Amino acid sequence: MLGAVTAGLLAATALVVTGRTSHAATARQVEALDRGVVSVHTGSGNLVSWRWLATDSDAVAFNVYRAGTKVNSSPVTGSTNFFHAGAPSHADYTVRAVVGGVEQGDSAHAVQFRAGYKDVPISPPPGGTTPDGVSYTYEANDVSVGDLDGDGALDFVLKWQPTNAKDNSQSGYTGNTVVDGVKLDGTRLWRVDLGRNIRSGAHYTQFQVYDYDGDGRAEVAMKTADGTVDGRGTVIGSASADHRNSSGYVLSGPEYLTMFNGLTGAAMGTVDYVPARGSVSSWGDGYGNRVDRFLAGTAYLDGGRPSLIMARGYYTRTVIAAWDWRGGAFTRRWTFDTNSSTNTGRGYDGQGNHQLSVADVDGDGRDEIVYGAMAVDDDGRSLWTTRNGHGDAMHVGDLDPARPGLEEFKVDEDGSKPSSWMADARTGQIIWSTPAGGDNGRGVSGDIWAGSAGAESWSSAVSGIRDPHGAVVASRKPSSTNFLVWWDGDTTRELLDGTHIDKYGTSGDTRLLTGDSVHSNNGTKATPALSGDLFGDWREEVVWPTVNNTALRIYSTPYETGTRITTLLHDTTYRTALAWQNTAYNQPPHPGFFLGDGMRPAPRPAVWTP
Repeated sequence: MLGAVTAGLLAATALVVTGRTSHAATARQVEALDRGVVSVHTGSGNLVSWRWLATDSDAVAFNVYRAGTKVNSSPVTGSTNFFHAGAPSHADYTVRAVVGGVEQGDSAHAVQFRAGYKDVPISPPPGGTTPDGVSYTYEANDVSVGDLDGDGALDFVLKWQPTNAKDNSQSGYTGNTVVDGVKLDGTRLWRVDLGRNIRSGAHYTQFQVYDYDGDGRAEVAMKTADGTVDGRGTVIGSASADHRNSSGYVLSGPEYLTMFNGLTGAAMGTVDYVPARGSVSSWGDGYGNRVDRFLAGTAYLDGGRPSLIMARGYYTRTVIAAWDWRGGAFTRRWTFDTNSSTNTGRGYDGQGNHQLSVADVDGDGRDEIVYGAMAVDDDGRSLWTTRNGHGDAMHVGDLDPARPGLEEFKVDEDGSKPSSWMADARTGQIIWSTPAGGDNGRGVSGDIWAGSAGAESWSSAVSGIRDPHGAVVASRKPSSTNFLVWWDGDTTRELLDGTHIDKYGTSGDTRLLTGDSVHSNNGTKATPALSGDLFGDWREEVVWPTVNNTALRIYSTPYETGTRITTLLHDTTYRTALAWQNTAYNQPPHPGFFLGDGMRPAPRPAVWTP
């Protein structure tokens, strides 16, 4: 089996900047969340679950109340869920923390998943017709979350994509991209129309939702242009400008970065987008494909507060700009440019993926940007590159709990490079790789099977699933090479593909859920609108739009668990992964620790809340 693996491919160069000083980690700013109580109805009762917050004590216990009457016989200590047998779907629950034997006040009332799901009503924008006479309507696309109004509950930010959205490689006009802020009850807080000068498609609009200034409410950051209309009806730049060429591309005119108020949708600050497009051909082609490949993320670059990451390019030149949003204004922290005249980015061209990841890979308490086959340090200087080039999927997390630190698993598009590989995320040192084999388009890494230790890794163009050492541990690959989700009661992760969830087995996968009247997004990628730990305990929810695009349908697990883990929303590696999940080719989030079979007790984050 190992004959097919270039295990320990130490000859692959990792360009490492050494001599850096490590600093002790500081407490990180996170959301001040409520209990997030949910009640998921099954045929025999309700599963009530809630968040164990990082700001709770280690010894906190909980009592569950239905309409003011306690339903548990003794305080819940070993988990953060309780099954109330025989209860109807409309039963009303609250949860009370017990601290030092003293019961605290009621939580907010549980969100009811009466049919196993919760619908958030949404309203599609009106369709239209492009200059060449093509009509279009709108579909609900990617979603992100943040507390937009400061009430402790997560709200949704939804990207509406026209049915004529295009990949950058495709010519043609598109409709406008529209973004809504929506509360859980369907109240629309605002609508932003990005306008005709922002083309629609997976590579153009990466939106970040996060509380950047620490005021207790999330902001929304997006690339904007002439004609963008904010949530209060104010136009950014020129309302009449039309920079589209006859092929539908936008290759001239100003480009902006705007921070929007999460509560009102008002544009609070707008600056020039960095980097400017400059000469289109300098990015690798003359017709507008490579110049408009954008990525975005959020990172704790100073170890304590979040910064905005906006980037352009990955096939050839790459530029990454880090921004702080403080006191109502943008400040650029640093810019990484592979065309720099210094050594900051030299040799790092062409190493980007269709997504990025954010994590403290070197253990200094500050986040780095993993940008595919390269990593950029928290100060904007190059950290390492494998020079294995561009790819469509990657995963960064504690994939091998037996090794110190984090790992990266990645698939490659360059037929002359390893088709897949795993590396030390601190140094870029290759741990194992598989031989070159053409464009390996999809790849996943996660602990989906208790039959081997650590994460299993597999990809579309390579046979079998592999352990963290690269050994094939099962010949049958999962039916999905897409998303992952913690869904049932154990700590191994399940397969999320299209509109269903499956449990991996060496002889076949077991269907656990099929979404009812919902659709997946982004073509063959078949991704959900969003998946992550949004409510309840540490298990993950899945959000799909309904087929008629009139609701976001949220599914939450009906399975009990005996495992207690702090809400993953307070693990900042995981939380920033939820923020960048919508970026280009969506990928599932991973926490900063190993969560899987045989795991050690999960760490409790050092955080503070505004």
